[in-house]
Amino acid sequence: MKKNNKRFSGISKLPNGNTSNKIVPGCIVLEGGAFRGLYTSGVLDALMQFEINMQCTVGTSAGALNGFNYVAGQIGRSARINLGYRHDSRYVGLEAFKNNKGIIGFDFLMKGTQYFDPLNTPRFMNPTRDFIAVCTNCKTGRPEYFSKNKTQDIFKAVQASATMPYVSKMVEIEDGLYLDGGCSDKIAYQWALDHDFEKIIVVRTRQREYRKSETNPLVQKMTKRLYAGYPALEQKLESMNSDYNKQCDELARLENEGRIFTIAPSKPVNVSRVEGDVDKLADLYYMGYLDGLNQIQRIKEYLEID
Repeated sequence: MKKNNKRFSGISKLPNGNTSNKIVPGCIVLEGGAFRGLYTSGVLDALMQFEINMQCTVGTSAGALNGFNYVAGQIGRSARINLGYRHDSRYVGLEAFKNNKGIIGFDFLMKGTQYFDPLNTPRFMNPTRDFIAVCTNCKTGRPEYFSKNKTQDIFKAVQASATMPYVSKMVEIEDGLYLDGGCSDKIAYQWALDHDFEKIIVVRTRQREYRKSETNPLVQKMTKRLYAGYPALEQKLESMNSDYNKQCDELARLENEGRIFTIAPSKPVNVSRVEGDVDKLADLYYMGYLDGLNQIQRIKEYLEID
């Protein structure tokens, strides 16, 4: 198979089907990372196969995109779309930019896919489970958390949550302007703690020991130029890497204490944010799937379920 221009050849062999209606008390928190989110897709498919359907799902950026398939209970849907349509310009390319003023085609993701792999919208919207999309308010620079059970258009919030800064137009929600939730809260475990969830699972898209380097001076200059009219957002973007490292340190402490259960890649993730090699993306998906399967017993013990 020629790389970078076709669908993944093994799509028909991906895990598929629907999970049960069983709901597990607790919250699952999904880190972003653009196409590194294929790891999360694999983990979630493994969890769904074993009926680990958490009561609340909180997703940032790609985590939000993965999260709505998880809440809809559709095993393999996220992988099928990402591995099958990565090189469709409606999803990533000129048509996506034309239609959505960014590198990701949300019209295709939210509407176009309904014609060939429809989301189970009634199940997703069932109020017995909650789904939270983390977005960054461009005026305040702070994260906001949009619940499907309270927000008028949760899919618009998912779009905002995954709208990358620098290369995308801000998304308007209820008279506010928003960008990628990862600008302000890359791993929203604190939200879960603040909402008193006793059981919290976090799915990472980087290895536990990964930390970000200091912000590149060229990126700092671009930030000042592009977001001069949004000083709070500019400041948040400049501190984004150091904020993330602090989050990772605190998450490690909480995991060591047994307060939070973390699932993270078992091997280094050598996939870029907009990776075009579908074979590499498939490998990452299966790493997540196997990591998830290998953790099932420990997860059940943590959750205190059979």
